[in-house]
Amino acid sequence: MTGTSITDINHFFIAGINYKKTDVSIRGKFAINPTQYNQVLEKAAADNKLKEIFILSTCNRTEIYGLANQGEDLINLLCSQTEGDIKTFKELAYIKRGAAAIEHLFAVGAGLDSQILGDYEIIGQLKQAVKFAKEKNFIGSFLERLINSVLQSSKCIKSNTDLSSGTVSVSFAAVQFLRNQVKDISTKKILLIGAGKIGRNTCKYLVGHSAASNVTMINRTDETAIEFTKSLNIDFAAYHDLHKEIDAADVILVSTNAETPVILKKDIKPGKHKILIDLSIPSNIDPSVKELNNVLLINVDELSKQKDETLQKREGEVPQAIAIIEQHMDDFMEWNEMRRHVPVLKAVKQKLLEMQDGDAYSFASSPVAADTVAIQKVINTMAVKLRQNNTKGCQYIEAINDYITLGTNS
Repeated sequence: MTGTSITDINHFFIAGINYKKTDVSIRGKFAINPTQYNQVLEKAAADNKLKEIFILSTCNRTEIYGLANQGEDLINLLCSQTEGDIKTFKELAYIKRGAAAIEHLFAVGAGLDSQILGDYEIIGQLKQAVKFAKEKNFIGSFLERLINSVLQSSKCIKSNTDLSSGTVSVSFAAVQFLRNQVKDISTKKILLIGAGKIGRNTCKYLVGHSAASNVTMINRTDETAIEFTKSLNIDFAAYHDLHKEIDAADVILVSTNAETPVILKKDIKPGKHKILIDLSIPSNIDPSVKELNNVLLINVDELSKQKDETLQKREGEVPQAIAIIEQHMDDFMEWNEMRRHVPVLKAVKQKLLEMQDGDAYSFASSPVAADTVAIQKVINTMAVKLRQNNTKGCQYIEAINDYITLGTNS
């Protein structure tokens, strides 16, 4: 599956929706969990049309990238496994191709397209998405090189700019919200449901950046939560005690991969005031909970609207980040352009090897092609000239002449 006959850069597409045009409820319908991701790739393998693809699904976006004849092929594949329908997706989606699609991926990888500018968590999510597709043989040479270029660009931006300086992410925004909202957080019982990456990060920020001292974690798999809570010296509760812990908590943060809400309106008893923060896509807290008088419910879209000095500083780093992206994009484009010349280079090399084997030419007392190093030298020179100007036929003849000249001078 890793090979593909589609090598033209204009066959590279991205189709997706994100926070800019859709809210949490819509994004949740098109979110892709690991099971759905696997089903998408199985369908792609069965259809045998799309060879290089991957899906990036986070709280901010669902995007499918790949080599295809048209962007609609990617949309149809993605929506075949989502709760949302194709018609709705097309109405809200953006489709980019070629250089525009590549530029978009670079921007996503740098955190320039995130709800919270410079959010570096996207890199881990991108790596995981590509790893999953690679294990299913859907990452070929084109996407492999492109992703590596994006990762290198992102690393360079992080090292040479302050775009990701400070601590700002959805997880940190949740903790910052609590610091601003709760006067004496040290007296509040905080329950965190979900031990995934966002859940773990939120826990770390609670412990390291707030005065919270009564934190309990619950996870569907008890063992995962037990190991993590020991490392932070916080409390653990078994999943079968979920409802008891919900009743006792003053603050509840939810971040799981559940496809349906884990907290319903009926789970919240009247009386005690609670703050609920839903960090999940699709929603893990039933939106109707907001109707309760004793509940303040916040989701990721509302958290992302918070602005502070760190974000303002990051905005000033955007031009430098864009300049770094442009440099890495140029390098990738040059590599991709050279791929187009590979068949010609191989053909010339094969011809020169045939000349060597046939001992077709000799000068003085030595055959021309006795030196295979000379052949590679000619090919390398030809590659440089092909990159500088696209005259394959002329370069083919010139390479033969260069080789013969090398023979006469040996």
